[in-house]
Amino acid sequence: MRLYNTLTGNKEEFTPLNGNAVNMYVCGITAYDLCHIGHARSSVVFDVLVRYLRHKEYDVTFIRNFTDIDDKIIKRAAETGMDPAELAAKFIQEFYVDMDRLAVLRADVEPKCTEHIQEMIQLTQRLIDKGHAYAAPNGDVYFKVRSFEGYGKLSGRRIEELESGARIAPGEDKQDPLDFTLWKAAKPGEPSWESPWGPGRPGWHLECSAMSEKYVALPLDIHGGGQDLAFPHHENEIAQSEAATGKPFARYWVHNGFVQINSEKMSKSLGNFFTIRDILAQFHPETLRYFLLTMHYRSPLDFSFDAMEEAEKGLKRVYAALRQIDEESVRSKWSKTPLPEELLQELETIETEWTRSMEDDLNTAGAMGQVFNAVRLAGRLGEDKTLRKSEGARDLWQRIKTDMAAWGKVFGVFERNPAEFLDELRNTRAARKGIDPEQVEQLMAARQDARKAKDFTEADRLREELAALGVEVKDTPKGPVWDA
Repeated sequence: MRLYNTLTGNKEEFTPLNGNAVNMYVCGITAYDLCHIGHARSSVVFDVLVRYLRHKEYDVTFIRNFTDIDDKIIKRAAETGMDPAELAAKFIQEFYVDMDRLAVLRADVEPKCTEHIQEMIQLTQRLIDKGHAYAAPNGDVYFKVRSFEGYGKLSGRRIEELESGARIAPGEDKQDPLDFTLWKAAKPGEPSWESPWGPGRPGWHLECSAMSEKYVALPLDIHGGGQDLAFPHHENEIAQSEAATGKPFARYWVHNGFVQINSEKMSKSLGNFFTIRDILAQFHPETLRYFLLTMHYRSPLDFSFDAMEEAEKGLKRVYAALRQIDEESVRSKWSKTPLPEELLQELETIETEWTRSMEDDLNTAGAMGQVFNAVRLAGRLGEDKTLRKSEGARDLWQRIKTDMAAWGKVFGVFERNPAEFLDELRNTRAARKGIDPEQVEQLMAARQDARKAKDFTEADRLREELAALGVEVKDTPKGPVWDA
């Protein structure tokens, strides 16, 4: 498998340091608010990476932290009158609610900042002892950026470039404008912990260095996060960890791209800020997860409700194909009509290309293209009145279904009972359009009664009433069905 490594700017063959074991650390949320679409993308991207590595039978240890003390948490707690610890705990639980709905697996280790204060104090002391950090008279502790020769190697930013915009803010006691905070001296009314430099709390960058080192032997195989974290957060993590240990912090740095809203940057001031719950109020959770996988993880993802509706159609098409396979497979007698060899070869090519896409820097968009090639193959087989009744068709359909199950386990989609899921998807779509599924079912039942009574005038009237609601009715050999 080849992964794009931000550290080198190249796709590189992924080779774990220790045989089959993979250590992976991804920066988690700062727990002060509900998660937005950007959080959803990052969470789903790295969930799929973990799933795919396990699909390849790697033994993955996945660590994702929670920042549960931070300036933003303290500010929001003051605004709401909550204790900062209670606020953070609340939004960690809300994170789990959202991630469970998106089928994001729990990490193996989920450390919280406040539970690792001593590790952070110890790391800070090591950096002071090695001459890479200093305690200021006001009780703050800063990392000496110029003491670390490799600073800027992840982001490609040179010290000279950083100097031009660097300033010492009021209240800071830095020796150099480039230096960043390891430990913040306590302010009145804020949470604090005792340290050799007086009461205070850790800086944001420090926690990931300390917590990753506690749970796995460095270097990490993979360190991930959103593109916005590459600088300064990940750059500072490298400086801290490598200055303290004298060895590489992480071997592969993987960053997912931004989410844009209708081609604009998402922001509350522009009124285009969407939480996960805003989106799931209108769409099925699996539609959102599927949508997030339709673009390569490093590319910008342009979110819109029109794009979500297109994703919904794609998801419906896949599940409709799986439902058709289930319906065709109940046949009790199968013919011996030989299946053309090229159909089997076509499926083998699809399987090969799916793997090739995933091996090429986790190209889920390309792999999804192969899913639809399999859907088209299954559909063509179902349209052939002779072949569809053959044992060869039965076996090919089962192989497609097996493939879809394996691919779905990696993607975290396509795993539901097709008939049940299509009903859920339809009901979600109906609710979005202001259609009451219960009312529709009542009208459908009344129409069916009218047809049985041969009252076709009433049946037609009810069909028109349904159409006026935005409901399409289809009469099939298995009975009438509806869609929104």
